[in-house]
Amino acid sequence: MSDFIFAQETASAGNGGGATASANGGAVALGDVNSGGNVGSAIGVGDTLGSVSVDGGAIANSTNLGVSANGGTAIADASGGSYNVAFVS
Repeated sequence: MSDFIFAQETASAGNGGGATASANGGAVALGDVNSGGNVGSAIGVGDTLGSVSVDGGAIANSTNLGVSANGGTAIADASGGSYNVAFVS
């Protein structure tokens, strides 16, 4: 049986350098938000005699907003560029 010795070879090519990317969501501006007119009970009372009591009841109004400023997809490229030479040493 023979002994074989293999030489280690390293291939090198141009380096594209560092690449950074960001997909910031940015800012969102909302205009006026109309949440149902913001009015309470409308009560009409006609002619009365004696003691009168009027109760408009409880008023509750809820407004839910879902706002998103998704930045999407960021793509970075650190290509070495054209005309890079690769060599083996």
